[in-house]
Amino acid sequence: MILGKCPYCEDGSIEVRDKEVRGKKVKLYACSNAHWKSEDGEMYELTEDASCDFRIWQNSLAKYGKWLTYKEIRELLSDGELEVELLSKKYGKKIYYKKHIIVSQEYGVSVIWD
Repeated sequence: MILGKCPYCEDGSIEVRDKEVRGKKVKLYACSNAHWKSEDGEMYELTEDASCDFRIWQNSLAKYGKWLTYKEIRELLSDGELEVELLSKKYGKKIYYKKHIIVSQEYGVSVIWD
C-alpha cells in the first residue's frame, strides 16, 4: 500500500511494511528506495543498494500513548505537519494534550514542544 510521496527523495513513495520487533508486529512506513536488513529482528540497517533512508515507525510515539495510522501518515506527508493527541501519565493521572508533529529525516517524526 502506497501512502504518499517521499519528502526526501525525488522518485520514492512511502509504502507500508510489516515488521516484527521484540515479538510484536509493527508497521514500518518507509520509502520505496530504502532497503533494510536485520540479523536479529531488532536492529535494522540499510543495505548497500538503498538510496534513501526515510522511515516512520508506527509506534514511534508509543511512549506518549500514540500509534500512527495510515490516515495520519498520509496527512503528515501531504501537509508536513499534523496535530495529534498524546497521553501523559504523570503523577498517576492520565492527561491528554495536543501537540504538532513534523516530518524528520533522522527520526521519522518529531514532536514540536512549545
